[in-house]
Amino acid sequence: MSLGAPLALLGLLAIPLLGWLYLRARRRRRALARAFVSAALEPSLAPSRPGWRAHVPFALLALAIAVLVAAAARPTRALSVPVRDGAVMLVNDVSASMAAADVRPSRLGAAVRADARFLAAVPRVVRVGLLEFNATPVLLQAPTRSRAPVRAALGTLRAGGHTDIGNAILAAVQQLTRLRGPHGRRVPGAAVLLSDGGSTGGIDPVAAARQAGMRRIPIYTVALGTAHGVIPVRRGRRVDEVPVPVAPAELEAIARASGGRSYTVGDAGTLQAVYAHLAVRLGDRSVRRPLTATFAGAGLLLLAAGAGSSLLWFGRLV
Repeated sequence: MSLGAPLALLGLLAIPLLGWLYLRARRRRRALARAFVSAALEPSLAPSRPGWRAHVPFALLALAIAVLVAAAARPTRALSVPVRDGAVMLVNDVSASMAAADVRPSRLGAAVRADARFLAAVPRVVRVGLLEFNATPVLLQAPTRSRAPVRAALGTLRAGGHTDIGNAILAAVQQLTRLRGPHGRRVPGAAVLLSDGGSTGGIDPVAAARQAGMRRIPIYTVALGTAHGVIPVRRGRRVDEVPVPVAPAELEAIARASGGRSYTVGDAGTLQAVYAHLAVRLGDRSVRRPLTATFAGAGLLLLAAGAGSSLLWFGRLV
């Protein structure tokens, strides 16, 4: 729950003051009663005291004030509702390091399987596109509600080349900002970017992510791999194993800059679970429901209960 006008809660400071005035008034009434009635005659003139009932009206009144003050702070609650239209770009790194087999069958092979899992789980109303990148981003499939062309495009991914994440982000953002719904409004969009490390060239990916954030396109990044990944590199007649450890720092910064979330995954099973989670998450949208009327209604009911109990037991409003 969040508040639209949190400064209104300063009104709660009035409740301790009212409590002090209430206790002061009760002491004054007792003092006046003792001034006119001797202690010996008090039991016969007031044989029974209201006990706990004496404090119920004020307690209800104080609680009513607290709830009404909370209503003035304009409380809202976040709810997840299914999207009616949306788009997700799957942005896959296909640079040479994605051929590392520290994640079975390979980093790229695991990514393809996770993408397929995402396609199967995400609601049909969500359009899905596919973009691959190494040194250059390549759009393989524009966002569509049809899953078949995206699955077919997944089968074409091959590892090789360097890594340019920044231009891949801009290419994904360009595709997502073009999409329009039935009334001409832009379709809400997000990107799922999978890589095993940072850029080796191109523009600053964090700056590109900020541009995505300004357009309200969050980027969910997945860093795939372990610290022990290697790829074979031919050097003349010799083939060396070159270390390609996962490097999640830049991907985490991209997610923060765009308003998304980052994940670091070291095995195919966890990657599948992450993509299944993202399919559900991106199939919903968060909306805020105002609770002001609910709080105000509860406060008025408490106010009426306090006044009613005072009238019933003591013949006065308070």
